[in-house]
Amino acid sequence: MTPLQQTADPGVPTPKSGSPSAPTLGRSLGLLGIFCVASGAMISSGLFILPGIAFAMTGPSVFLAYLVAAVLAIPALFSKAELATAMPKAGGSYFFIERGLGGAFGTIGGMAAWFSLTFKTAFALVGMGAFAVLIFPDLTVLQIKLLAIGLCLAFMLLNLLGAKHAGRFQSVLVVGLIAAIVYYVVRGLPAIDVGRYVPFMPEGGGAVFATAGLVFVSYGGLTKAASVAEETRNPTRNVPLGMILAFIVVTILYALAVFTTVGTLDGSVLASSRTPLSTAAGAFMGRGGLILMAIAALVAFVTTGNAGILAASRTPMAMSRDGLLPGFLGKLNRRFGTPGYGILLTGIFMILAIVFLDLVTLVKVASTMKIILFALVNLAVIMMREGRIQHYRPTFRSPFYPWVQGAGIVLYGFLVVKMGVLPLVITGVFFAGSLLWYVLYAGLHRRRDSALIQVVGRITARDLTPSSSSLESELREILKERDEIVEDRFDELIQGCTVLDREGEETVWDFFRDIAGTLAEELGMGEETVYDLLVGREKESTTALRPGLAIPHIIIEGEGVFRILLVRSRDGIVFSQGVPPVHAVFVLVGSRDERNYHLRALMHTAQITQDRDFDSKWMKARNTEELRYVVLLGERRRDTSN
Repeated sequence: MTPLQQTADPGVPTPKSGSPSAPTLGRSLGLLGIFCVASGAMISSGLFILPGIAFAMTGPSVFLAYLVAAVLAIPALFSKAELATAMPKAGGSYFFIERGLGGAFGTIGGMAAWFSLTFKTAFALVGMGAFAVLIFPDLTVLQIKLLAIGLCLAFMLLNLLGAKHAGRFQSVLVVGLIAAIVYYVVRGLPAIDVGRYVPFMPEGGGAVFATAGLVFVSYGGLTKAASVAEETRNPTRNVPLGMILAFIVVTILYALAVFTTVGTLDGSVLASSRTPLSTAAGAFMGRGGLILMAIAALVAFVTTGNAGILAASRTPMAMSRDGLLPGFLGKLNRRFGTPGYGILLTGIFMILAIVFLDLVTLVKVASTMKIILFALVNLAVIMMREGRIQHYRPTFRSPFYPWVQGAGIVLYGFLVVKMGVLPLVITGVFFAGSLLWYVLYAGLHRRRDSALIQVVGRITARDLTPSSSSLESELREILKERDEIVEDRFDELIQGCTVLDREGEETVWDFFRDIAGTLAEELGMGEETVYDLLVGREKESTTALRPGLAIPHIIIEGEGVFRILLVRSRDGIVFSQGVPPVHAVFVLVGSRDERNYHLRALMHTAQITQDRDFDSKWMKARNTEELRYVVLLGERRRDTSN
């Protein structure tokens, strides 16, 4: 028997993010920060403006429309949570779509994500005017725009100082905002007139679903938190948990606040109101209640603006890292570790939008793009899963895959059609322009690996993966960064060891005969000596520790000697008759003075191979380099000192 491969593949390319001395995005956001970014991005016009418009469409059952819209948001929530735990990198939707579907889709998705978020944030800042007037009736349109520009500049400065400061500011505002809404509900529930819910569905059940499409944009900010996953402590826990908690809390607040508003305000007043919660608060709490909820609305728009700049500025940085935008956009401020140029570009564009553009039309286009992005993110999850990418290892996996993703794609397609002809036409032109930018700037010669290429390769039975830039290699580096892996002696041994990939069933004695030559050459010993040691150890007691795994280990003469040999047998090695064949073999060889480390290496090996997915990953590895990384990225306790 001869090994198919016995040396490592070429080394992993250096990540594009910069040299070790370059500034990096600091992990400063915790669970509260993620929760507040997600919830703060959701609670704005969807709660403080839309209920009146939605009530005019469906009547007292409007709160059900918010619950239906929440269900529609679940596929995007699950998909983004999964992708963010597998790839906690700046850029959110762009990064996921680019790695899942390729550069062309990535460019379209990145441009759309940035455009959508930038304009909706600008709209939120301008939308504050309706509530500012409730407090200061003499405000003019010019003064409202100047206020919006001033806030935009303040948020730019805050974000330039770092996500930590922006996150703290966001947390204080969101906690206060949630407290105000809870107070509104608690004070309003006793004042409800149940007669205002009759008739409950004057326009029928179909109107509830149609209205759900309108208020769906209220959940559009939910997944913004994925854009700052790279700046989050313990992202595998905090990102999905923070997003899910925000989704649950905000959904409950939406339903209760809208239910309270319907029950405390005459239908004719509510249908025509663009400040429904403030108007209702004035009805059952007086002038003080009106001002309180107006202030809450202003705070809500502020949180949306801050979260918008925080999340949107990461997209041009991520695209720049990948060579899809000019390089200066990917640079980080050396003092604060923030994407300064990305923040400035985003803020300036928002100011121009506030001053010159018709934001209402553009927000409709931005909403259309957001829905399309949700569909593409669901498709990206399918590609990542079906591409069978070895190092795609999310810690949160979307339940009910692929049904949730398939349903999401269909539902989002339905919502896009309902957005109207003009937003679709403008969106189509925007996507065409983004694709043209990709062709002219990046060039058709740019060939980057993606999960889509892996899936096409599987279907066509052809290897379409570029050898110079592997998605697998990048995901390996992401996993090391995500799990904060600090290499120890065992890692060094695995990185330098020989890896054999064998096929054909064989007996343990034939196997020992073959590997004895490889070990003898490495150790400078006689082949027969090594073979005898392996056979002698096996005859003492079998080293096949469980079905599929064996760890032969021998002691040799000398000092300071320790070696590991990794072997995969595709068809299996028969260690004992009547026992399942072994497919994974870890051969440990050490001198007597290395006995203590010998035991530690056995412990590390046991921890790695106890993973319930180890056997599957081991057999699916496509080459010796992937076999090596199955071990290197396996879960185990690392030595703090070697």
